[in-house]
Amino acid sequence: MTQTSLPSHDLHADPEHSGRAAGIKDFPLVARSLAEAAGSFLLVLAGLGVTILNTQTGVQPTLAFGLALIGAMVAFGYVSGGHFNPAVTLGSAIAGKTSWASVLPYIVAQVVGGVVAAVFIWLLLSANQQFAGSVQALFAVSANGYADNSPTQFALSSALLAEVVGTAIFVAVVLGATSRTATGALRNAGGPFAIGLVYAALLTFLLPITNGSLNPARSTAAAIFSEGWAIEQLWLFWVAPVLGAAIAGLIYRSTELFGGRKSEAGVAGPADGSVAAPADDDAAPAATGVNAPSQTTGVTSADRYPAGHARTGDTAEDGQVDRPAGTDEARTFFDGSDDRRDEK
Repeated sequence: MTQTSLPSHDLHADPEHSGRAAGIKDFPLVARSLAEAAGSFLLVLAGLGVTILNTQTGVQPTLAFGLALIGAMVAFGYVSGGHFNPAVTLGSAIAGKTSWASVLPYIVAQVVGGVVAAVFIWLLLSANQQFAGSVQALFAVSANGYADNSPTQFALSSALLAEVVGTAIFVAVVLGATSRTATGALRNAGGPFAIGLVYAALLTFLLPITNGSLNPARSTAAAIFSEGWAIEQLWLFWVAPVLGAAIAGLIYRSTELFGGRKSEAGVAGPADGSVAAPADDDAAPAATGVNAPSQTTGVTSADRYPAGHARTGDTAEDGQVDRPAGTDEARTFFDGSDDRRDEK
């Protein structure tokens, strides 16, 4: 065997490269939508359940929502990207991180998952004679409202502004925590916890104003089984999160574009268009007797790294940058470069 015919990936053998973990793009849209429904179910079940049933335990409902979001992202994020919120899905699409083809299926799944969780809670309450006659009143405790239905009677304008700003901050945090410029530890491990804790903090701030929404699927689930006013005021808790998500998505998109990062192509690089070399360059140890790739002639990216083993920083003959070997796109949750390119 000649020196140039030895596959470079043999020089970098490790468990991660031996079998690439499944990423978001490896799951069909139906599976990803079902994961979104399951995560939304968990989020609403825990959040509304604590709000309605555990009022005497001292557990803060906003903390329950935050912890449930962390759990949902860890449990289902590897399949769908871990949105569980129509505002997050919309903001991610506007930011160029999620395919627009996924937006409607995701939002429908999120709403359905939240409503099914509310149905489950309603069945539990209806089966208990102690609560059977006051199910609507109990759901009203968890419903979102403004003016007379605000916990402290905040006006419509105040409620709208608070929800828009709160959602914009939350979506911005999610986009930033899952950005490629975030460190690997933040994206892979700390991201869900940072997002969940910020979610809980913002809900705590919004609790006396609107009872804390930031999530149209959660508001819809609570309103359906609540008193009539909740349905009448539900529009605000769709409009405000949509506006907030759009603001966050546009700001993120503008920083990507002005910073020279190509979110549309799913390739991140310096503003001058050059491709940065990986930290662990492909130079082989001298003892192996194999020349470094820069000294090897006649070897293409495909020769050096067969399918599933390409490394960051390599440029194929078509000018496209290869994806890192073993990359699990779901670890970046909804890092939409792969979604945009692979979701059809």
